[in-house]
Parts: sequence; C-alpha cells; structure tokens
Amino acid sequence: MIVVKVELWSAVTGDVQELARMTIDNVGGTQQLGNYRARTMRGRSAEALTRAMLRSDVQREGRVERHPRLREHVWNLVAKSLSGMGYGR
Repeated sequence: MIVVKVELWSAVTGDVQELARMTIDNVGGTQQLGNYRARTMRGRSAEALTRAMLRSDVQREGRVERHPRLREHVWNLVAKSLSGMGYGR
C-alpha cells in the first residue's frame, strides 16, 4: 500500500499539521502493468485520518488500470489516482 499525506509545515513555528491522506492499493495486474484502488480518507487531522483508515471511512474511491509501473514514476500513479476520483477538475 502506498500512503500519500498532505502536510502543512509552519515556517514560523515549525508545527506540522496533516491535512489529507490517500491510500493506493495494488489490486492486480502484471509485472509491467498494475491495477490499483485509490481512496481518500475522511478527516482533517492525523488522528482523524488514521481512524478513517482503520475504519475504511472513505471520502472518494477510484481505480487506475494498466498503469506502467516500471516505466512511469510513482507521481504519475498519484496524479492518475486523484484524477480518477474527480480531483483537479
């Protein structure tokens, strides 16, 4: 499982606050082409997002099919996952 966290780091105080979290699960495919399930969790703090992960409290869910996992960087998978869930439109 890939976990993508969005954190806000204060330049003034040094405090770190987690704002969002997404998981990307490998659900099959081949060595070259992977299939993935992507889910964003409900919550706006590290504690709430961890609870959401444990309870499968999902805000949005999508899939990425036939991703060329050896040829493309992981950021391409993240972008496809977000796009597939309707983010960035």
